[in-house]
Amino acid sequence: MADYGIYQRLREHLDGLPGGFRAAENDADVRFLAKLFTVEEAELAVHLSLEREDAGVIAERAGLPVAEVGERLEVMAEKGLIMSFEVDGDMKYQAAPWVIGIYEFQVNRLSDDFLEGMNEYYTQTIRVERPRTIPQMRTIPINQSVDSKLNVLPYEQVDELIDAHTRFAVAPCICRTKETKQGRGCDAPVETCIMFGEWADFYTRTGRGRTIDKAEVREILEEANKANLVLNPTNSKFVAAICCCCGDCCGILKGLQYHSKPSEHVASSFIVEYDPEACIGCGVCINRCQMQAITRDEPRVDVNTDRCIGCGLCVSTCPADALKLVRKPEKDTSEPPDTFNDTWVKIAKDQSKPVS
Repeated sequence: MADYGIYQRLREHLDGLPGGFRAAENDADVRFLAKLFTVEEAELAVHLSLEREDAGVIAERAGLPVAEVGERLEVMAEKGLIMSFEVDGDMKYQAAPWVIGIYEFQVNRLSDDFLEGMNEYYTQTIRVERPRTIPQMRTIPINQSVDSKLNVLPYEQVDELIDAHTRFAVAPCICRTKETKQGRGCDAPVETCIMFGEWADFYTRTGRGRTIDKAEVREILEEANKANLVLNPTNSKFVAAICCCCGDCCGILKGLQYHSKPSEHVASSFIVEYDPEACIGCGVCINRCQMQAITRDEPRVDVNTDRCIGCGLCVSTCPADALKLVRKPEKDTSEPPDTFNDTWVKIAKDQSKPVS
């Protein structure tokens, strides 16, 4: 490939962003990036960072005319290769990580060619050990599972997260969209990814989602509860998005399912507590749990708290009140950063440290 060098440089640039973008065997990484970025876009993308900057600053760094850079940045934002935000009437541009970011932004551009390139890339990625850091997403309980006596902080309550915002959008779930396109998937609702504030603006401006009001946000979350979907907001106090995730399609939940102790690998403040004496053995909770933490143990059920991610789906439908959420020990929880961009900055900083 004549332009191998710039795509290799782009891969290294993306690998330095939150979540990284690992190298792959047989140049599958370079070929995949070439499906997404033109050469000119790749050359410009490496000059963006997690800091939001105007086109003039980026143009100076790239050594290109401002007008040309401004036009190119707008096209790249439309394609979901970077992010754009309006700040005090001016457009600012920011690098987007591969996940959460570029991949999710392709929800309206999932061509067969893209999926083929992505599947090839993931089957050939080279595993590398990275320093431990905070996850980009966290799990919060649905409202119906939160006991009024439980000490719940504002950023742990979905209603508080919603009320902190005035602008909302909804977009299709990238995971269920992808799985359905590939002949798999499930019966859960698809239009369930909720964006807030400036992320809502970005999604609607670039055609990835539609504007909704606060009432529809709550309707979507109610339907998500009925469909056994786990609420995963961005790991920040002031959230950018809430994903409604299923164990069949969601990349995050499917990854957690492989762990013997998912509770240790998820950012969550809660864990389930089970009273076997109160259990009537109805089994409703078994199907609700996305982590297979609850199994049949006649005449009741058995609960493996090592697999619990604190979503509360089992609690809200237990007719015998045999299940409830309790707070995890303080040593097993951490306070999230204020904004999602703060989360990204922390992850990028942690990733740059040597593996201990």
